[in-house]
Amino acid sequence: MAKTPYSTILEWQSAVASSQKTDAFIAELPKVELHIHIEGSMTSALRWHLGQRNQLPLRNFSQTESYATLPALQSAYHLNNPLQPRSTTGSKQMSAFFETYYGAMDVLRTERDFYDLAMDYFTRFAAMAGRYAEVFFDPQAHTRRGIGWDVFMPGLERARVDAERELAVKCSYIMCFLRDLPPADAEAHYEAALPYRNMIVGIGLDSNEYGRPPLLFQDVFTRARKDGFQITAHCDVTQQNCLEHIRQVACELGGSGAGRIDHGLDIADSPALLEIARTKRVLLTICPWAYVRHVPAEKLFADIRKLVGLGLRVCIASDSPAYMEEQWLVQNLLLIRLQCGFTDEEIWGLQRNAILGCWADEQVKQQLMDDLHAFGMRYGVVTS
Repeated sequence: MAKTPYSTILEWQSAVASSQKTDAFIAELPKVELHIHIEGSMTSALRWHLGQRNQLPLRNFSQTESYATLPALQSAYHLNNPLQPRSTTGSKQMSAFFETYYGAMDVLRTERDFYDLAMDYFTRFAAMAGRYAEVFFDPQAHTRRGIGWDVFMPGLERARVDAERELAVKCSYIMCFLRDLPPADAEAHYEAALPYRNMIVGIGLDSNEYGRPPLLFQDVFTRARKDGFQITAHCDVTQQNCLEHIRQVACELGGSGAGRIDHGLDIADSPALLEIARTKRVLLTICPWAYVRHVPAEKLFADIRKLVGLGLRVCIASDSPAYMEEQWLVQNLLLIRLQCGFTDEEIWGLQRNAILGCWADEQVKQQLMDDLHAFGMRYGVVTS
């Protein structure tokens, strides 16, 4: 199955940049984002700055490549075709994405670094009319580097507090387990996270999915649910056994299934799973710019249009935008506007889905819904 040509992706980027100048509806729409990796928001410019501050050489995860200049570093972020396999085969070679993604984390050494990372995202989010975000973080990616909880958690929390006070952006954190590490390691990190549970609203599962079904982590997710955490898991596009992974997350994870699946776009190929998602009102956090390199254009946008047309709960997010052409939430919404032909009403409905499916407390959700309703009234999307 042919992938979308890189030249086409560049054309979409240009079209999105042009429409961003004129699409006031999307620009001003009050936004909720439910699928954003804080480590995946580290732009090449920020990584360069942190590397200079900490006097660190910049390398990829395997330390087989070095970046002595900012342009060299920027070239590693823009992973021109052809790409290495995106961890959908049994190859032990790390994908180009993960080489860059995990390698970048080496510059995160101090509480201040984590604070700056999070505040950089919150500042961007506020500038795009962002109101509330549920932000993934990967503790195992830091502890295995010798960075302790007493470093990254205070930095993230201080940023959360300052974002609400200074930017009017509210945030909750979702702690993700790296699914290519053993379940026992996830369980140990779950224990270590409990002193910080006031910061953490949910537990997720990310990283390389090949050969790592969600139910490998059933015990820790069942415990998390009993302890009052919300749960979710990634089911990325075109992955091996993706439909079975979607079924496990929707029906079994944590005992009775999760109410949210991160990505999950392949569900469009299964009538049975579509019915399960519809009946259980599972929320799918769809990140279009994350898929453009891996899914043919005609299928990608037809599948997104199909899910929305069937009335499934779908919201739009940006995933790891620093590594996806620096296309943030606004650009993801503009892309589906251009390629799926979504109306103002449908774009508004996607944000409504995000509010309905978010894990904020009821007071925050009501305020978010009131703001969205007032916006809809102003633009004539809703009438009462």
